[in-house]
Amino acid sequence: MGKDIFTVGPVLSFRGIVDGRWRVTALIGVTTDTITPALEFEGRPCVAPTLLLEHKKERFWRYDLSCDLQDNERKVVFGVGGGPTWTFTVPGRGFAPRMAYVSCNGFSDPSGMRKLVKPENAVWADLVGNHDRGLRGPDFKLDKEQLWHEARTQDKGVQRFHLMLMGGDQIYFDSIWEDLPMLKQWVGLSRSKQLNFAVTPTLEKEIEDYYFSLYAKRWLQPARKPWGTAIANSDAADAMARIPTVMMWDDHDIFDGWGSYSELMQHSPVFQTLFKHARRAFWVFQLQHAVGDLPTLEERDLPNLSRKDPQFKAISWRKHQAEDSLALPLIDDQPGFTFAHQVGPVAIVAADLRTERSRTQILGMDTWDKLQKWLSALPAKSNATPNTGCQHLLLLSSVPVVHPKLSLAEGLMDTFGQDHVLDSSADDLKDHWANDDHEGERKRLLETLARTAEDKLLRVSIVSGDVHVAAWGSAYRRDIPPTATWAHIQQFTSSAVVHPSLMGVAERLFLYLLNSTASKPQVIDVQHVVEMMLFPGHNRYVMPARNWLALELDMGTNGNDCKLWATWRCEAENGFSNHLQAVQTARV
Repeated sequence: MGKDIFTVGPVLSFRGIVDGRWRVTALIGVTTDTITPALEFEGRPCVAPTLLLEHKKERFWRYDLSCDLQDNERKVVFGVGGGPTWTFTVPGRGFAPRMAYVSCNGFSDPSGMRKLVKPENAVWADLVGNHDRGLRGPDFKLDKEQLWHEARTQDKGVQRFHLMLMGGDQIYFDSIWEDLPMLKQWVGLSRSKQLNFAVTPTLEKEIEDYYFSLYAKRWLQPARKPWGTAIANSDAADAMARIPTVMMWDDHDIFDGWGSYSELMQHSPVFQTLFKHARRAFWVFQLQHAVGDLPTLEERDLPNLSRKDPQFKAISWRKHQAEDSLALPLIDDQPGFTFAHQVGPVAIVAADLRTERSRTQILGMDTWDKLQKWLSALPAKSNATPNTGCQHLLLLSSVPVVHPKLSLAEGLMDTFGQDHVLDSSADDLKDHWANDDHEGERKRLLETLARTAEDKLLRVSIVSGDVHVAAWGSAYRRDIPPTATWAHIQQFTSSAVVHPSLMGVAERLFLYLLNSTASKPQVIDVQHVVEMMLFPGHNRYVMPARNWLALELDMGTNGNDCKLWATWRCEAENGFSNHLQAVQTARV
């Protein structure tokens, strides 16, 4: 059985670079009757781990696998003394990391599994095989694109990726509405009874147990081959054990459509209880912090304050970071989990688009303010001195900023679709940055990113998931000449790694509508335009196939002509197809 050593993990998490050290942690779960595993890293015993959570008969530990950056990249080894071992690759000092991006690691409905042409983990197997040649199955075939990477990585004894960005829906909790009898009963009630349904202590305990228990079931499935066997499983667990992750949640990590229901439903006792425990589980399993260190969200205590949009008190994350040397670099004085890394010439911002979300808000005022201040403090690139400052900013936006706008569908859903937790089409449309209620914030986001690009002489790219298709979009300023490349923001959408794409008859009709709408640029105002681009190597704007994305920075010959290569790997009937797009460094 796959759980003969651990109940979950190892799951690697990237914690940033501090004092020249590449900081990585590993989450491992064991039963309470098991001695705390003694891990070794680079041939030495790891320091005693930190207990993140004890729940029922399980304990979840965090181990420190940090190491010094060296001039050249290298592969490091960790494992259980006398047991299985794993490896991950650390980049050279000052170099940009090679990154993979995935989203939507699961099913919103179990019936979705029947729509898959290939096995559930086929896309994971392709990613894992691209990352590490030692994990390839007997049927793994190399194509021309992969051979190019083979010579640059595998032939030199390292793996392809240094980081794996996971942009949302790392786990799907929608099954909670069916698996807990009291919640299944709640779904069948009238809306007025749903809003006033009291959550008993017994139900709350069931909800807490569900959120804390499902990660182990989904992230280290019992049917998989155990760690240490000669044949890899080539699944999400294999990837997370060998590539340090950068995770940010989206709605399914809570439940489908969280934040896009009506004000009354969002504040109902059932919804608030679900969010409370989803937040705690996300803090432990995806952010790898001790459950007791999570501050409580508190609403601002102001007279006559509207409850329409969540207005929470800011949290002093700096205080938490002072108490935990391996804490994530959460941006200080904001209530959500937005955090950011700078890794050599690349800055990565993982934006929390769920904590403060409502039908008319994506980010709260404190988050906007602190995010803009963090961006303004980025070190600027110098054209006179190569390899200085930040050259490329990657924003992880779980929901696409550039996506076809379905105005007619929005109007119909506003009229007929309200608060149905098992049929959230209306809520999916409300989620989009392009929705009329979020259009002002989308403009603010684009202005913020363009100002950062202009001030810091860098390029900005957005990486997104959520929509179960692969796509490429662009946002630009009409009042800036095309030669000013900093004003062009590219978006790469990669979705999904497990969830099926648009396959059914109704979904194919929706796909036709998406492509038709995508052909028309969206003029936001006199300055800003967003536009879907034909998907590389495809004659449509969206690619209906499961996929993952590679993001690799080519620094050029002089260190100032960096180019970001984005390569989608899309599932096909026979193998996988490659779709490449490049973003040149900013020229001002």
